[in-house]
Amino acid sequence: MTSSNSSVVSFDESDTRRDEMHSTMEAWAEDLVEEIDEAISSDRFQEWLDVQSQFHDYSYRNTLLITRQCPEATRVAGYRTWQTEFDRHVKEGETAIWIWAPIIAKQCPECENSPSYHERSECDYDETPSETWSKGLVGFRPAPVFDISQTEGEPLPKLETDATGDADELVPALLEGSKALDVDVEVISKPAWTHGDAEGICQYRSSAEQPLVEVQDRENSAALAVTLVHEYAHALLHGGVDDETERSKRELEAEAVGYIVGRYFGLDTSGSAFYLAAWEGDKPEAILDRLERISSTAGEIIDAVDEVGTDE
Repeated sequence: MTSSNSSVVSFDESDTRRDEMHSTMEAWAEDLVEEIDEAISSDRFQEWLDVQSQFHDYSYRNTLLITRQCPEATRVAGYRTWQTEFDRHVKEGETAIWIWAPIIAKQCPECENSPSYHERSECDYDETPSETWSKGLVGFRPAPVFDISQTEGEPLPKLETDATGDADELVPALLEGSKALDVDVEVISKPAWTHGDAEGICQYRSSAEQPLVEVQDRENSAALAVTLVHEYAHALLHGGVDDETERSKRELEAEAVGYIVGRYFGLDTSGSAFYLAAWEGDKPEAILDRLERISSTAGEIIDAVDEVGTDE
């Protein structure tokens, strides 16, 4: 996969500055589209997809059960599945997470019960023997599953989506620049982080309050900087939008803004391609369709950071 240019870009103060920035961002957006296509066709991404496909999509009811019992759960599977499919083992002493598992069995074409329940029911269907009945869902049973954090063994393939580079000066400038963006921001230590696997979140509050961005602190300053930009983009673009079906579109816009702003300040943000490839939803070309929103938001964040540098 191609790598983003890691040299810092600057534009002279002139009447054409905004046009120059827009044309550069358009070129970078086209680069990101190309990088996503490359990521999707890569062996690493296909290996990751193969593993993801082995995890079930749980119903809302089971998702709620999992969250209630283990709020930090990210990947759950049965005891044997962890062993046979992933070469991992549940650690001694771990408590199971209980969900409802479907019971699939032969069922009566009329009452839809399994043969044993059919015999005890008032259904008098006897046109075909039970041995010939088709299989279907006849009920649910409690079943234990375990989160990956409760297991140990071979690591699952991971997509490296973090930005790299030197952002030791950029992070403080982004934090200071939040004032100009009308965003409240907090960097929270890992032990105090309560948002699971998320690296950052944006909370939209009442109309009288500014959006609150929280990011988890980490050693990789470049990743921290791009996460800040990503969440700033959510704050600037997506306030009041809570349609779950639009979530992939919001992530696409926010990650594209992070890619562009990070690249402007000399970071390698090519990992954004894997991040966006992992999201089901809009095709990469949708980035170009939304370029005006993406570039104007990126420009607003860049201006806020550059203004901090000018003030110092």
